[in-house]
Amino acid sequence: MPLFLRSAAHAVLFILGFLAAVNRLAAATAGDPFPLWPEGAPGALGTSANDVPKLTAYLPDPAKRTGASMLILPGGGYGALAGHEGAGYAEWLTEQGIACYVLQYRLGSHGYRHPRMLEDAARGLRMVRALARRDGLDPARVGVMGSSAGGHLASTLLTRFDAGRADAGDPFDRESSRPDLGVLCYPVITMGPLGHNGSRNNLLGKDAPADLVIALSNELQVTTQTPPTFIWHTVEDATVPVENALLFASALRKAGVPFDLHIYEKGAHGLGFGRPGREAPPWAADFRFWLRRRGFLP
Repeated sequence: MPLFLRSAAHAVLFILGFLAAVNRLAAATAGDPFPLWPEGAPGALGTSANDVPKLTAYLPDPAKRTGASMLILPGGGYGALAGHEGAGYAEWLTEQGIACYVLQYRLGSHGYRHPRMLEDAARGLRMVRALARRDGLDPARVGVMGSSAGGHLASTLLTRFDAGRADAGDPFDRESSRPDLGVLCYPVITMGPLGHNGSRNNLLGKDAPADLVIALSNELQVTTQTPPTFIWHTVEDATVPVENALLFASALRKAGVPFDLHIYEKGAHGLGFGRPGREAPPWAADFRFWLRRRGFLP
């Protein structure tokens, strides 16, 4: 077969493979959890619900949609997943017109350790980007949002992404895992003394080697390629010290990466948008303003 025909055939096969793979995600757009790897996740310890990382879609009214998408990583110390930091954020963002996908990633409480959580987050980002292509959204406006330990996972993805592999057999693996922006809510950042012991133990184990502790201290991993980031925290946080947010912001500043940093005096850890009897700082208004500045909202 002539070279130009072989190239055309390869292109057709790529397109057909990509469309077939993305169309398998139809369940995700209906609000039902969809597995990241239908044939089984790499390194899975079993086949229970705890071993199957999944995405759940929350989609805006078509008349409202802005073309942007967000992958949401709930917190929970790498031992659980907090619903108000998943569905709660997604419901607010869809009202703003942003398509959201909440990730159920694997947890240390179920026997998983790094890099499984990062594998799940990277795969989720690739899939959200592919869904954006399929649904007529902008694949260059895909963010990641995480709270507490989910903030650590988000900051890990912000500093450990890749461009995808053009020759990958799996069409999703050809997509970049680099978020176009990051949102970190009272995040765990460092694995050092100012971090959160529970998150560190669930992610790395109690006897993690020093080089792994350094590698997952994300204030040390920021580069000029780290995406723009919105960060908020409270001084009063008694669970994850505010220094975590300050460390990451300082690293972004040194690297010349755009960021918004909001430090509020009052507020306990894990507030999200707030709940009855637990008022959150007015970060939602600051967040909405920043999303407009970054082109995620009109």
